[in-house]
Amino acid sequence: MDYDAKRVEEGLGHVHKEDISEKADKIEKDESSATPAQSVEQKGEEQPLIKQKSKRVATLDAFRGLTIVLMILVDDAGGSYARIDHSPWNGCTLADFVMPFFLFIVGVAVALALKKIPRISLAVKKISLRTLKLLFWGILLQGGYSHAPDDLSYGVDMKHIRWFGILQRIAVVYFVVALIETLTTKRRPTVIDSGHFSILSAYKWQWIGGFVAFLIYMITTYALYVPDWSFVIDQDHEAKRYTVKCGMRGHLGPACNAVGYVDRQVWGINHLYSQPVWTRLKACTLSSPNSGPFREDAPSWCYAPFEPEGLLSTISAILSGTIGIHYGHVLIHFKGHAERLKQWVSMGIVLLIVAIILHFTDAIPINKQLYSFSYVCFTAGAAGIVLSAFYLVIDVWGFRTPFLFLEWIGMNAMLVFVMAAQGIFAAFINGWYFESSDNSLVHWIQRHVFIDVWHSERLGTLLYVIFAEITFWAVVSGILHKLHIYWKL
Repeated sequence: MDYDAKRVEEGLGHVHKEDISEKADKIEKDESSATPAQSVEQKGEEQPLIKQKSKRVATLDAFRGLTIVLMILVDDAGGSYARIDHSPWNGCTLADFVMPFFLFIVGVAVALALKKIPRISLAVKKISLRTLKLLFWGILLQGGYSHAPDDLSYGVDMKHIRWFGILQRIAVVYFVVALIETLTTKRRPTVIDSGHFSILSAYKWQWIGGFVAFLIYMITTYALYVPDWSFVIDQDHEAKRYTVKCGMRGHLGPACNAVGYVDRQVWGINHLYSQPVWTRLKACTLSSPNSGPFREDAPSWCYAPFEPEGLLSTISAILSGTIGIHYGHVLIHFKGHAERLKQWVSMGIVLLIVAIILHFTDAIPINKQLYSFSYVCFTAGAAGIVLSAFYLVIDVWGFRTPFLFLEWIGMNAMLVFVMAAQGIFAAFINGWYFESSDNSLVHWIQRHVFIDVWHSERLGTLLYVIFAEITFWAVVSGILHKLHIYWKL
């Protein structure tokens, strides 16, 4: 594709009448040589192929960019505003939408990327390689080797390396949903029958895969016996052992749930996340919902590690990717705006209703740490509604310009995740300091340009995150977009 055509595809260029005629002739030739099934699918489109692709990519990149922006906001400002930080246990805050939004958009992207598979073996190879890359980056960035951005040391004691994290969960979910999508390619329909549920039955193998993940999670969560367990932590240079009394099944509290038990047995307690959000519960600290010193009568489990991206909860997270794949299938097979929105919004509303009923009846509380079924439904429903809103505003109404910064960040999601969300760029800048490691450009800007000016640590931190991080990386991503450089998840 030449440069002008690429700009048109991205919605940045202008098409002359001569170009339209040439493209129309080319499309007619392609239709005459296409298979009957392909011709049916092409003739059912209401808009030119190039314009259709442009709008589709813009919406998905804007959604992906929004997810990255939310991650930066809650990671770096959540400490100042506990209400947007992760919920200490049951419930759902702004931070709790980040992970399922990632998995949802991964599913949508998989459906689009694998809608045409010339060779299954080659597709499986590419899926496997990408999974390994995500696992590698996940262990490197979140395993404990990197201490960015404030601690300028590096390295990790292999006795305490964290094996699972954000990218590792994305890798596992991506591998499962992409593999199912690839291996069922020969059973994939070219044209969907009329009917609201025809799209569901047409891709039954994807839903069967999600249902199997659901069964594994639910059976293990409620049937697995969790015995008493103990752990050792260093306090005041002295090793102290704590014991947690359990001996039960189906417990959904912090102490005795099956999710934590599986991780302790598979990874070992030393390899779990050492700063779980449950330490902000009222049972653990009087500063709740903020972080603070432990109560004198705090239960023993308050001191224990817990993996929020653990193995069993990742199996449940496959459902988020499965629902995302469904939204991608709708995008492929339904060509009209109204039909797409009808499918998307209706499923989003149903998922939200199911989640709210399960949560407020105390049947299955919404819980990010356990990645409960109600949490899957609630966050996937919200993702579907947000995607529909983006599609309506950007594609149907044509208001693309206000969301370009999200689109640019979404096009370079992996770069912004590594450099901003994981603090690698800030750590590089902090490495150039004067006399003290606290006397660096990053700390100077945060203190003198934001906190001191507004006379507020909380507000200054929030403004620093918005302007010195999110806005900065939006500009960088925009420049990379102009240079046609992209680094997505």
